[in-house]
Amino acid sequence: MNPEVIAFIGGGNMASAVIGGLLRAGLSARQILVVEPYEPQRHKLAAEFGLQPLAAGDATLAAAGTVVWAVKPQLFAEAAAPLKAWVGGALQLSVMAGIRTDSLVAATGAERIVRSMPNTPALIGQGIAGLYARPAVSADERVAVDKLLAPTGQTLWVAREDDLDAVTALSGSGPAYFFFFVEAMMAAAVDMGLTAEQGRRLALATCAGAAALGLASDESPTTLRERVTSKGGTTYAAVTSLQADAVDAAIRRAVLAAQQRAAELGKEFG
Repeated sequence: MNPEVIAFIGGGNMASAVIGGLLRAGLSARQILVVEPYEPQRHKLAAEFGLQPLAAGDATLAAAGTVVWAVKPQLFAEAAAPLKAWVGGALQLSVMAGIRTDSLVAATGAERIVRSMPNTPALIGQGIAGLYARPAVSADERVAVDKLLAPTGQTLWVAREDDLDAVTALSGSGPAYFFFFVEAMMAAAVDMGLTAEQGRRLALATCAGAAALGLASDESPTTLRERVTSKGGTTYAAVTSLQADAVDAAIRRAVLAAQQRAAELGKEFG
């Protein structure tokens, strides 16, 4: 086993985001193994990264110090069964939604398991991933996971595995809430006589700028909102309308619904 060799089980978008970052950080293509059954994706990985992906796992996986599980959750049991003999001694990192670490232990025979809940902005290095580690994972291995995921964005460790259901609901699913809001702003732009493209540019730039301001400021989102909201002004009219429609309560209910579904999926896949 070589701690500098990383094996990816699944070579889709999330795996590709991590692989690209690792190569840009100086890792050699020879240190990356990928198992990807889908032939067109193997060709894409070979062309983009100079890798030689495997259609199925074999004994070469035993060289990996870290195994990254990046298959679709419903395919995990089928993918893991033939690999157990080779991967059990490695540090396991899962980026699969819904698969609990108990299921990973049963499927791999490993106890050194980190479970991650990333989100789609990871594809451009702007994501945030919630992370949970089982007790057998060392402090140094946590640092190694942070380093491995650094090209995809930020990381946030949680103390309880159940907290990943909340992470899933908030940041994992969160980009969809954002785009839902942008869609509504674009529709309003058209209602007001602008084009959909003008609405898209204005909405996305405004949201990106507001997020950057929030990250750069020590002030709370409430304070930042209030700074824009003059009594009797245009923003006040909009926020008052949102409050009258109980949009804030609806958002909270939506996030809690996502958390509940995340917990249900964990039980189903388990």
